Amino acid sequence: MLYSTFDSPLGELLAVGDGSVLHGLYMQEGRTAIAVDRDWVPAEEPFADLRAQLADYFAGARTAFDVPLALVGSPFQRRVWRALQDIPYGETASYGAIARGLGVPSAARAVGVADGQNPVCVIVPCHRVIGADGSLTGYGGGLDRKRLLLELEAGVLSIA
Repeated sequence: MLYSTFDSPLGELLAVGDGSVLHGLYMQEGRTAIAVDRDWVPAEEPFADLRAQLADYFAGARTAFDVPLALVGSPFQRRVWRALQDIPYGETASYGAIARGLGVPSAARAVGVADGQNPVCVIVPCHRVIGADGSLTGYGGGLDRKRLLLELEAGVLSIA
């Protein structure tokens, strides 16, 4: 596995991939921080396109990503992560709405757990999931970062 770290408006991000696909993108501040594995190899070039796409996103010039992903998880987790990718830029959905969309209306909590285990922050937009009452709820990078991303997507905030 290859990795690269870089600064962003969210703080340091850690990208992990195999040179062809992205396996993880982690905020290194907050509860989603992970340690670099001693077997991983530092590399900049394989992550150049990811960096460029994220820079465009944070500048308000990109609303979707086309980074190849390798999302490894249970079948249910992968279904949830695909559903997160279907939430349009600038919009939000509740855990319950996602569960209903998956055909398991009683699984809002399970959706929340899978959402919290998303290995690719920002690109798989777990920040777009909110509570049933519209409140900002749990986010691995902290609610301030979640609010920042939602405000950026709403056009209320300029980070560039």
